[in-house]
Amino acid sequence: MTTLNFHAVPVAVRLSGWWAALRASPKAALGGAIVLALLAVALFAPVIAPNDPLAQDLLSPLLPPAWAADGLSQYPLGTDSLGRCVLSRLIFGTRVALWVGLCAAMGAMLVGCTLALVAAYFGGRVDKAIGYLVDLWMSFPPVVLSLILMVGLGTGVGNVILAIVLVDWTRFCRVVRAEALKIRRNDYVTAARLMGFGHLRVMVREMLPGLVPLILTLFSLQIGIAIIVEAILSFVGLSVPADVVAWGVMIADARSTMQEAIWTLIAPVTGIVLTVFGFNLLSDGMRQMLDPRKRGRN
Repeated sequence: MTTLNFHAVPVAVRLSGWWAALRASPKAALGGAIVLALLAVALFAPVIAPNDPLAQDLLSPLLPPAWAADGLSQYPLGTDSLGRCVLSRLIFGTRVALWVGLCAAMGAMLVGCTLALVAAYFGGRVDKAIGYLVDLWMSFPPVVLSLILMVGLGTGVGNVILAIVLVDWTRFCRVVRAEALKIRRNDYVTAARLMGFGHLRVMVREMLPGLVPLILTLFSLQIGIAIIVEAILSFVGLSVPADVVAWGVMIADARSTMQEAIWTLIAPVTGIVLTVFGFNLLSDGMRQMLDPRKRGRN
């Protein structure tokens, strides 16, 4: 019983502290609410969407939103040039955006943080080699490199995720490495090495916990970046196939009719802006919540 209480009390204290920090951080609360709402929309898209996002009603093209004079309640945000429901396509586009954002951010985080820990821990030639690799990789324009990779890999959600990972892992590597170098100089890391702990154990159990706040902040920020990159690739036709709904595809389809049907452009742009805004707020809020120095100031 004593052991259980000993382990339970710190967990309860940490949870209560995080909850208090969440209430004290409007950015984290608002960003978290937006992200949770988007996740719910993506998860329950077939239930929420009023129509099939791919169904065409050629007799009702470019209908205005339901509150306009010629609008229909069947199409709350109107239809596009092929008579497809804008709201349904917007809802199903959330799935692609969040899936690409989460998977790409996870992959970039794993690659970048692993190399950052290895470079900071071993130093010397290993650190220099990884540093040169990061500098070389970051010398390529990110969007151009993504386009080149997509041309070589071909279209598909999986290839989009791989392309974003191959481009954006350097962001994690450079930022996390700088913080990991500071942590490596701490006494407890030196003590762990002197006690004969293995390299992997020192990196994972001694250095990594101190990097968690920074990594989570970068992870949340990277999701928004990945969503924007996916929208750009979808816009130029290098992302998803024709039978997959994506916000970039909606923007591309709206180019020719945006002067007479501006709602077909406003809907996907609003979805991208709101999603990226939510993850950016969550990133800032998590930085304040998880960093003990910032929590102490607040």
